[in-house]
Amino acid sequence: MAYGKNNAKKAPQHEIKPPALIAWHVSERGEKKFWNRIGAAWEHEDGEGLTLQLDLLPVTGGRIVLRKPKEDDQA
Repeated sequence: MAYGKNNAKKAPQHEIKPPALIAWHVSERGEKKFWNRIGAAWEHEDGEGLTLQLDLLPVTGGRIVLRKPKEDDQA
């Protein structure tokens, strides 16, 4: 066996797709609304659902809104 060679099989590479939806936490204070990005959702390959990944969980009231990303969000 030769040293320095990697004999491990590599897993197939998956194409990295941008998220289908962005998750936002929206809170209201008076008449102002504050939008904070908290995660994203990707479509399943079979088109039968979504995987939601939240980077933050809101501990206060408000709501979570899923919106299509704008072009500047994908950069």
